[in-house]
Amino acid sequence: MAVSASSSQVSHRQKPRLSFLDIWNMSFGFLGIQFGFALQNANVSRIFETLGANVDDIPILWVAAPLTGLIIQPIVGYFSDRTWTRLGRRRPYFLAGAILASLALFVMPNSPTLWFAAGMLWIMDASINITMEPFRAFVGDNLPSDQRTTGFAMQSFFIGTGAIVASSLPYIMTNWFDVPNQAGEGIIPDSVKWSFYLGGAVFLAAVLWTVVKSREYSPQELNAFEENNEVPPAAASPGASTTIYQATGKKQIRKGSIITVLGLALTVWLSTQDLNKELYVFSLGTAIVGLLFIASGYLQKTSRFENGFVTIMNDFENMPITMKQLAVVQFFSWFALFAMWIYMTPAVTSWVYGTTDTTSKLYNDGADWVGLCMGIYNGVAALVAFGIPVLARQTSRRVAHLVCLVAGGVSLLSIYFLTDPTYLMVSMVGIGIAWASILSVPYAMLAGSLPASKMGYYMGVFNFFIVIPQIVAAALLGFLVKVLFGGEPIYALVLGGVSMILAGLLSLRVNDRD
Repeated sequence: MAVSASSSQVSHRQKPRLSFLDIWNMSFGFLGIQFGFALQNANVSRIFETLGANVDDIPILWVAAPLTGLIIQPIVGYFSDRTWTRLGRRRPYFLAGAILASLALFVMPNSPTLWFAAGMLWIMDASINITMEPFRAFVGDNLPSDQRTTGFAMQSFFIGTGAIVASSLPYIMTNWFDVPNQAGEGIIPDSVKWSFYLGGAVFLAAVLWTVVKSREYSPQELNAFEENNEVPPAAASPGASTTIYQATGKKQIRKGSIITVLGLALTVWLSTQDLNKELYVFSLGTAIVGLLFIASGYLQKTSRFENGFVTIMNDFENMPITMKQLAVVQFFSWFALFAMWIYMTPAVTSWVYGTTDTTSKLYNDGADWVGLCMGIYNGVAALVAFGIPVLARQTSRRVAHLVCLVAGGVSLLSIYFLTDPTYLMVSMVGIGIAWASILSVPYAMLAGSLPASKMGYYMGVFNFFIVIPQIVAAALLGFLVKVLFGGEPIYALVLGGVSMILAGLLSLRVNDRD
């Protein structure tokens, strides 16, 4: 990808269109990233159950993953916007995260205890997030506006391709290579272990391919492109600037105080009730957000506003309107996905296979089948990824997203009616269509609304609206399954189906303009 021209050569011009091979190379690392995520999503609940977790305890064990993303992605985005090294702007983060994630994948299936596995999930998810976040900004950095939908679709293709192989690995290990999928009580089967080992190797190799085969525009070159020439704000005296920050600080202190009081009040109320402990994640998380606003407001009120923390909080508060509208769509989309990832294995093994005995052959056959079906929906996503831009051109990106999400929601609802596990593959087709759209269309709509100098940060903040619904799901789903759904995890999938259809309808409200 030839991007080494001097700024004088590209000054005040549109970014050059890149070839198919250039876009392929810059997206190839997502193949490895999805190997990590797919192994995590399809097998971590199985590892937790094997190590002794009860089904209603699984969501709270999973909460480490979204909390890690909530913290890591905006920080990585903020610093990658301000990084320039011999490796470039985003690629140092690709490489560092890949090395850490590969090591975590090697260790995870050897977890000796449940608490150790929960800790490894935290480390593994943090490492994957370090790698993944800059990849989204990479597309915005290197592609002109009219190629961004294709760029994100290419990422969707590699996500689907990586996931179909990685999700199917335990099944492949058992049925093609005779690796045992059963082990003694509290021991992870060899089929899972070898799947994680292979996944770690592929993760690192794929990211290294992108690091070696791709190049980046320097900050000076990016600033020279016409679309990145932001209109500077009117000059203001230092005193006027200080006054603006102080006014913003007062508002944030007021807002933060209200949020903190609500979070603490909810925490106190929960302490008087006989409710699940994971609900504290939601109430205490709310209080922490309030405290962050208070801290940011106090720094601005006392004229200590020239720091990254204040910048992060203010940019979060002043995000573009398109991003706010997409946030609602993302909330309901990812709530549905997280419900599926947490409960697909226990739902299918108990509802369709009729067993909850994790040491039985029937349970492990069912868990392997779930992994294979997870691969199917990712494979469908890879196949339809490049059809979504065509549908969007014929209708609009909003309508295309609506169609895809409704297909996914209906498919999740259909699992409730299955009696033969074979038909689960049919359900996976609709989920795959939704997954392909979730991974591409929101980012294509978002990229055009973002200032180029903050592309990495806002792509990281956009992850909040993936993470927050996951935290809500982790906090509420265990309670709902235990108290309202009679311990039947299948109803979590039904709730997810309804949530995904609602997300599709809300996508029609998005202001999709560059």
